[in-house]
Formats: sequence, C-alpha cells, structure tokens
Amino acid sequence: MSRFLITDTPLVGLKRVQRQMLRDERGFLSRLFCADELHAAGWYGPVAQINHTCTRQAGTVRGLHYQKPPHAEIKLVSCVRGAVWDVAVDLRLGSPTFLRWHAELLSADNGRALLIPQGFAHGFQAMSDDAELLYCHSSAYVPQAEAGLNPQDARLGIAWPQPVQGLSPRDADHPMIAADFEGVRL
Repeated sequence: MSRFLITDTPLVGLKRVQRQMLRDERGFLSRLFCADELHAAGWYGPVAQINHTCTRQAGTVRGLHYQKPPHAEIKLVSCVRGAVWDVAVDLRLGSPTFLRWHAELLSADNGRALLIPQGFAHGFQAMSDDAELLYCHSSAYVPQAEAGLNPQDARLGIAWPQPVQGLSPRDADHPMIAADFEGVRL
C-alpha cells in the first residue's frame, strides 16, 4: 500500500506529495520519506541531510534559496507543526516554466509536502506562529554553492498571502533577477 499520493504541479518536475495518514483513536502514523515510493516522483540518491526549522512569527518569509551545480539538490519539504505557504521557483535553463513559481499550503493538518527537483529556488511564508518544517536533502549543504533570489523581486511576481516581514539580512540582500539571468545549468 502506498503511503503517498503524488501529483504533478504546473511546473515540470515539481511534485505535490500527499501523505496518507493512518489514524485511529490513539492518533496517527504518517510516513515522511520512502526512497522506493519517491523514486518514481524524481527522488534519486540518498538522503544526505535532514534539517528542521522553526519560524516563530506568522508572516515571516524565508528564502528563496538554492544550491548551484554541481551541488544542486532535491528537497522534500514537509510541515510538521503549524502551516506555511511553500514556494518553488523554476530556475532551470531552457525549462518551459523558467522563472515561474508555484506555491502550496503545507500544514501539519493537511499532510502535504513538496518534492522540489534540482534547479529550483525554495522559500516559504509562515502562516502560523511556531511553524516547523522538516527538509530532506539529496546533497549536503555547501556554503560556496549557496545562492538565492530576492523574495520581493517584481520579475517573479510572487503573490505572498501576507505582507512580507521578518526577512533575514541575508535574504533581504539576495539580488533581483537581472535581465540577462540565464538560470541554472544542470
């Protein structure tokens, strides 16, 4: 029995992963990761790193982050407490959905996750106080490969559901996309 319902989003390669929770009077069981089941959706390789974040204040935006090749990574992002509006931006050179974004409401209650392929930037806005995310990464973090986009870039036109607040200095300093931005070559 599959523990995930995997569906396409409007961005090629970006997948919505709906966890199938087993519930009874004691509570529930929810599988967060299964390499065998997620392989068909685009996950390959090991889980190299798992990160856990907590964002204290609703409205706070984190991101938009990505790692440059050859350290590009696949991410599986799940919300385990509260709710976030999770955003992925296609940066793949030559992609038919280049510079388009897609967002999903991820929450502890809805059991939804995003499987984000290599070549995408990722960020989110906390929709509740104390929102917690778990990230499975296919590659370990490499500081020299880190890059980001400004979450308020008009060229992206991300329709954040709440006013953007709480940006870290690093995220606020991410550049706007230049007219000659070619994307990520994988």
